[in-house]
Amino acid sequence: MSIKEKTIQKLESKIEDIEGYIEEKGIGSSQLSRVNKFQRDINLGLVIGSLIGVAGITTWLMIRD
Repeated sequence: MSIKEKTIQKLESKIEDIEGYIEEKGIGSSQLSRVNKFQRDINLGLVIGSLIGVAGITTWLMIRD
């Protein structure tokens, strides 16, 4: 690995660290964490709802015949 590639890799890791710190401690971080939790809950609800829907359609198709 050349010096240029090592330097780029180190700079990218430092930038990611700074972005993580800003995301954790910066302005709006509490709202961001709430939005992330809300999005996770919505995604779980969609997955569970889809599974229930598929199970219901499958049951209906089996009983129909």
